[in-house]
Amino acid sequence: MSKAKDYEARTEALILPIVERMEFELVDVEYVKEGSTWYLRAYIDKPGGITVNDCEAVAREMNEILDAEDFISDSYIFEVSSPGLGRVLKKEKDYVRNIGKDVEIHTYRSINRCKDFCGVLKAYDANTVTIETDGEEMVFEKSDIALIRQAIDF
Repeated sequence: MSKAKDYEARTEALILPIVERMEFELVDVEYVKEGSTWYLRAYIDKPGGITVNDCEAVAREMNEILDAEDFISDSYIFEVSSPGLGRVLKKEKDYVRNIGKDVEIHTYRSINRCKDFCGVLKAYDANTVTIETDGEEMVFEKSDIALIRQAIDF
């Protein structure tokens, strides 16, 4: 397991009881480098949306635990935030929540001279994602998908 994946897994195990006690959903945890700075981010949600105060409450409790556990050797910034409007689909619960809804897919390679697709999420399994676009079903291998997220309609 990579260092980042280990940090993410350990953070998820520590933050999950806090998030569940507050009746929020833990959407994702990521440990990423942006420029020269490392970020440890937890994304939380709840019906009706997360507020800044919700994020602050989780961050306050989690900061104490991160300081006590001290398992990350790098200097980093810890953030707690909402997954946002264009929420990425990563876990099975994300796919379940979005069945019948519009999603955007960006692929690593061109498929029929196109890398960007939008359609209604019809099905998924361990290896594939199926969307309906313009009355036609398209099946994508998950390994070909660079990004899949909720479509934002303005």
